[in-house]
Amino acid sequence: MMPLTLWATLYTLSQEVPLGSSITIVLDSQDIASGVCGANDSNLRVIEHTLGGHIATRGNELRLENCDELLQSRIKMIIDHLIDAVRKGEHPSPEYVRSLTLSMQNDQSESYNVTKVLDPLRESVIQIPNGFGRVYPRTLNQAVYIQGIRTNEIVFCIGPAGTGKTFLAVAEALRQVLSKKRRKLVLTRPVVEAGESLGFLPGDLAQKINPYLRPLYDAMEALVPYETIRRMEDNRAIEIAPLAYMRGRSLNDCIVILDEAQNTTKEQMKMFLTRIGEGSQAIITGDTTQIDLPRRNDSGLLHAISLLHHVDGLHFSYLNTADVVRNPLIKKIIQAYDNESK
Repeated sequence: MMPLTLWATLYTLSQEVPLGSSITIVLDSQDIASGVCGANDSNLRVIEHTLGGHIATRGNELRLENCDELLQSRIKMIIDHLIDAVRKGEHPSPEYVRSLTLSMQNDQSESYNVTKVLDPLRESVIQIPNGFGRVYPRTLNQAVYIQGIRTNEIVFCIGPAGTGKTFLAVAEALRQVLSKKRRKLVLTRPVVEAGESLGFLPGDLAQKINPYLRPLYDAMEALVPYETIRRMEDNRAIEIAPLAYMRGRSLNDCIVILDEAQNTTKEQMKMFLTRIGEGSQAIITGDTTQIDLPRRNDSGLLHAISLLHHVDGLHFSYLNTADVVRNPLIKKIIQAYDNESK
């Protein structure tokens, strides 16, 4: 058995083989094999479905079949990365593998460099202190979005439902607050009422606004234990506020998430952006296809995109249907509506 130099410590080829022949990859242990293959070999099925070929498993051996030389090389790049991730205690998901394979599928050049995809994905993993687990970007666009949050004071993320724009914003915000990088997390969104005035709803301000901010709380509860959220509320490390109540404030040493920004007016967006004080950061998320204002052109998000796209220090991330991770069926629904509007 001749060792392959690049992967000498990880796996070996059974023999030198001509173009298009099968090769066998021997992994160090069954534990590594399980992590690389995923539950019910789900990671391998993603590779097959996206790139082609067939990957058969037997114990801790992987056999690549019906692969030409270029495909063999690319699959080995992915396997190499997955082995490295498993050795570090990570659990690569099918979505994570899909983001790698789709990038390869879109670049058919022989000079393809997998590190241009692996590096952003690897560097954008979110580790929340005392959270349920690491949060992985599932697409390259999501990785770019996370990197934008980490390197810019004000970040806009525009994309359809299910692309993770709110979930990733909350995950990164919790990481910063729970690791003491920011003092407070402020959650806000415009209240677009549907026949019932906010002032007449029962309860205090938090109870009135809670239904509007429920998606943000759903994201937090998926990321950290409820006891952590309650403790942050008791310590005033989480604040919820309707956008209309932000006027006149200066938010210092905070990370502020403005959700559903497509429903802000131009005046509200300007007011919000000028609230960001010393040591603070703002993440603005929205879906320009779901504007609930009487007139679409009144959207503060659309206005900000056209007015501020050239301003240094601001980052704009655009997610699309390829980034939908909520449910595969959601992607089909969005595409159907997009096709109808064309």
